[in-house]
Amino acid sequence: MTLPASPRPARFAGLDGLRAIAVALVIVYHLFPGWVFAGGFVGVDVFFVISGFLITTLLLSERERTGRISLSGFWKRRARRLLPALALVVTVCASAAWLVGGDVLARVGAQVLGAATFGYNWISLAEGSSYFAASAPELLRNLWSLAVEEQFYVVWPLLLPLVLLLPWRAARVGLALAAAAASAWWMARLVVEDGAVTRAYFGTDSHAFGILIGVALAFAMQRVLHDPPAWMQRRPWRVGALAAGVAAVAGIVWVGTLPATDSAATFPGALLAASVLTAVAIAAGVWPGSWFGRGIDAAPLRWIGDRSYGLYLWHWPLVILLAAGSAPGAGVPAGTGVVSLALTAAFAEASYRFVETPVRRHGFRGAVRRLAASLTGGPVRRLGALATVTCAVLVLGGTTAAIAGAPAATTAQSAVQAGIDALRDQEAAPAATPEPEPTATPAPSPTPVQGAEITAVGDSVMLASAPALVERFPGIHVDASVSRSMYAAPGILEQLEAAGTLRRYVVVALGTNGSIERSTLQRMREIVGPDRILILVTAHAPRDWIAGVNEELTTFARITGVGLADWAGAVAPRPDVLAGDGIHPGDAGGVLFADTVAGAVDAAEARRAASAQK
Repeated sequence: MTLPASPRPARFAGLDGLRAIAVALVIVYHLFPGWVFAGGFVGVDVFFVISGFLITTLLLSERERTGRISLSGFWKRRARRLLPALALVVTVCASAAWLVGGDVLARVGAQVLGAATFGYNWISLAEGSSYFAASAPELLRNLWSLAVEEQFYVVWPLLLPLVLLLPWRAARVGLALAAAAASAWWMARLVVEDGAVTRAYFGTDSHAFGILIGVALAFAMQRVLHDPPAWMQRRPWRVGALAAGVAAVAGIVWVGTLPATDSAATFPGALLAASVLTAVAIAAGVWPGSWFGRGIDAAPLRWIGDRSYGLYLWHWPLVILLAAGSAPGAGVPAGTGVVSLALTAAFAEASYRFVETPVRRHGFRGAVRRLAASLTGGPVRRLGALATVTCAVLVLGGTTAAIAGAPAATTAQSAVQAGIDALRDQEAAPAATPEPEPTATPAPSPTPVQGAEITAVGDSVMLASAPALVERFPGIHVDASVSRSMYAAPGILEQLEAAGTLRRYVVVALGTNGSIERSTLQRMREIVGPDRILILVTAHAPRDWIAGVNEELTTFARITGVGLADWAGAVAPRPDVLAGDGIHPGDAGGVLFADTVAGAVDAAEARRAASAQK
């Protein structure tokens, strides 16, 4: 995250307080996902703006002092500040994952490679990872944002001299803002036209607007920071800066309460709003004689701000490791979140005091020399040095073992892939019998429902259950996809209806990935029509919207008479049949899912026949 650029950096008022707010938003979002900060991930964008402003300001100051920018000096300071804590987190947590085993160990090798190369975001995208997917809780997923910043640290010092060729400050500000606008537009384009939310969120190109807004602010305030005019220090202007800063922070916190959507309203809407508000807060904090800057840098917030880098690094892998020991389907229990928070604070403080500060003050070689000197010192120093060396050897060995033994996918991902393979095999196999055409006058007595009479539309839960569905109902048509929500159902059903492939029984299981509305269900029933039978499947997942989804499905089924397959009720006492994420069925879970659907289909067929006999 945003860090000082040298062992004895200039302090800009307000930045520590903003760092504290940013890291608090992110940590609460991850450790207490059902709480108020449903959009707390915008804290990352607060960090991005601070980075763009601080790094650009320091580079400009160096150029004014010395007439040049020392690339080697800048990158050396970055390495001193970033690498020690990063190496500690990666090796300790990878070793812990090796001890825990299971899904937390999945793809550790690729994650360590991403951390080591400053390319975590791009490597993660290349492997098809999703920031918002519950099926793959990557141990080091939070390093994607650090990779974006690290790429900025590498590229920006090379580009800055070219930008400085523009003779007017306004032109430099305008160029940075134009680049920020282009980045935000690109994010919106990826989300709206391609539906590529994770690509838009992870991509350095599509998520650079926060950093670029910070760069524009640094250009705009370059002279003010070094030689502020007298009018800026007059009381009315200081009062205005205070009011603007307070309003901006309140706005950032409010944006952090907004739930994410898979639309441009969030990507880039909410992110861009948080970025602009952060720029206002920074300007208010560094305003000459600012009361706001001193106020927000109160001692507790400054303590958090100083350690924000370590807090950010530690909190995510710790909660993943601790949650791995919870019951499947439990998500992040409140107790786990509290323990994770306590451990995060303790580990961040230890890292800051014993690893980050010594390297920042003495450099890598100086820190190693001091450690070597301790080996020949008194008993206490020698014992501490030996313990440090021993721990280093152990975590390096544990990391190597973790990489060597890491599975390529989580149990949930494997279950979903098995479903994809089953459907592919079904499509490749020659049809045993032709599909029957839907009939408007079915028999007046119950008849066994065949797979060729069923269309099933669902998300990754249905996809993971596809092998069992295909076996239970040979010839069934399954249209399932990862991360699909109920809002997609009407469009899918309309396409199938228009193609003449919508069958007599329509099973829809789309409640896992978000809340639903009555109007969506009504539209689905209209598309299915009176000659077909709609069956809705309840959802099971450790998500705060699931209870509301199941209540809506149950109520709609009772009012309208459509069928209901109670997957939630069937699987609740059987968490052992689910994958490690507590959401996706394993082999036995897939059989239970198919049995639940079959029971609902049989019940619906019995009701249809009974109605036909009247």
